[in-house]
Amino acid sequence: MKELAHINKYFKRYKWHLLGGTLFVVISNLFAIFPAQVIRYAIDFVQDTIAVYPAFDAEGLSEGYISILTRAVFLFAGLVIGLSIVKGFFLYLMRQTIIVMSRLIEYDLKNEVFDKYQRLHMAFYKRNNTGDLMNRISEDVSRVRMYIGPAIMYTINLIVLFVMVIFTMVSVNPTLTLYVLTPLPILSVLIYWVSREINQRSEVVQEKLSDLSSFVQEAFSGIRVIKAYNRLGEREHEFTEQCNTYKESNLDLVRINALFLPAMILLIGVSTILTIYIGGKLTLEGKISAGNIAEFVIYVNMLTWPVASVGWVTSLVQRAAASQKRINEFLTAEEDIINPSSAPGHIKGKIAFKDVTFDYPDSGVRALNRVSFEVQPGESLAIIGHTGSGKSTIANLICRLYDTSSGTVFIDDEDIKSINLDTFRSSIGYVPQEVFLFSDSINNNIAFSTSISNDDSNAVVKAAEDAQVKHNIEDFPKGFNTRVGERGITLSGGQKQRISIARAIIKEPKVLIFDDCLSAVDTETEEHILRNLKDLMDGKTTVIISHRVSSVKHCDKIIVLEDGQIIEEGKHQELLEKQGVYFDIHEQQQLETMQSED
Repeated sequence: MKELAHINKYFKRYKWHLLGGTLFVVISNLFAIFPAQVIRYAIDFVQDTIAVYPAFDAEGLSEGYISILTRAVFLFAGLVIGLSIVKGFFLYLMRQTIIVMSRLIEYDLKNEVFDKYQRLHMAFYKRNNTGDLMNRISEDVSRVRMYIGPAIMYTINLIVLFVMVIFTMVSVNPTLTLYVLTPLPILSVLIYWVSREINQRSEVVQEKLSDLSSFVQEAFSGIRVIKAYNRLGEREHEFTEQCNTYKESNLDLVRINALFLPAMILLIGVSTILTIYIGGKLTLEGKISAGNIAEFVIYVNMLTWPVASVGWVTSLVQRAAASQKRINEFLTAEEDIINPSSAPGHIKGKIAFKDVTFDYPDSGVRALNRVSFEVQPGESLAIIGHTGSGKSTIANLICRLYDTSSGTVFIDDEDIKSINLDTFRSSIGYVPQEVFLFSDSINNNIAFSTSISNDDSNAVVKAAEDAQVKHNIEDFPKGFNTRVGERGITLSGGQKQRISIARAIIKEPKVLIFDDCLSAVDTETEEHILRNLKDLMDGKTTVIISHRVSSVKHCDKIIVLEDGQIIEEGKHQELLEKQGVYFDIHEQQQLETMQSED
């Protein structure tokens, strides 16, 4: 239960639901006990009446006597029905409080998990696959809800009913009560053993379900690659194996439950037999009445479902504990990137790196080694280099998606770690190397970075025009209202990149970062985009990361990276005159351009 202690704060928040539900449980069980007592009175009344019936054998008296007896029996029956209706009404109220509470807590817990997901660092998402993350916020939270709702509801009902029924039974006859409750110690040992087995097997089931979810999510995301390489059969075979593993894990859990319920019913049956046998002997001795035997049989049957549900509730609790343990692993994960201040601020756009070294936390690979440079507000910086030289790492550090291993990143001469992260990121327009579009309309994807209303279409159209994608969008049947597929799968690579550029520039940020965002467009389109961006870049600090010299030659400063270090820096013409690495890249690309034209 220590894993489920995390939920206690929600019980405090919804304490009135829980207290109200407990009260309704008590009242409903009170009205559940009364019918058994009414039936006892009815049986004893009928038995006593039949015993004295011969005294009223005279003509006329017997008919009136039978009429009174009939009315009395109907009165008892009506009373039982009435009490059952009242009990049902309070059971309804019980569910309307405790089950509603479980849904509210489920809602809060999912929001807590999602909020935590958003605040965790980028390395977290490299360590954990999407299917597992989805499973914890959906399947695991749903299993925790079953503990919060049904498990707690039936547990409270069981405790209250046991206390009431046993107290009533003892008040009637302690000896008979003792015999009736004899199977309970055996039941306790059985529950202890089963709960331990259920806990272990539930954890295995959840792990296998996460693996299955991850496999399916990856298969659907990479369906184009799977089809292109004609690997459908192999993937189907792997999926079948994953399903079989999950099935076997579930069957192991089901076998335990399958043994448990019949054993519970058997023990309850033994209690019923003992009630009738011992009760019959006590009746013959005159210590209890025949009505008491019927009353005890009803009490035993009243305990049948609550006691039988102990196994089910135990399973729910153990599954919930296993699921909450998995959820807690993420909820207790440390947040590397913490917003140091909530004070509003103003970003001018000066960026400076001073002896920055960065090692990726998972792999330990050193991406940057003692990198230093400075960009004044309104200037443009180009970063060029071969694949793996550390270009995108600089963009990640500027956006503070990671923190440096050593050295400092300064924004407006302040350590980036001391700046209000919300204010700073709101001042950045970032076009990542790996473009991501949401499954929404093109209009909403472009407007995603800002708070403009959907009615303000002029800003969206202007941003699309500057990104050289307006004419492509207008060719679609629904124009800007066209919905793109998951991750923008219905668009070409160049269209996705240009929509991503439009999303960055529409917010008019102080800092613009383009991370190799023109790699999927041709040289002519690139020239048009850069020409349009030149006016937009005026007064904004711009960082352009690219492997093309044509994309960066107009920048105020160019740095060349190799193996995480700056090996050259200066303006375009200055670097060409040095005839170093930049010159070699330029000459090679010029040669490739001429060859492609031929």
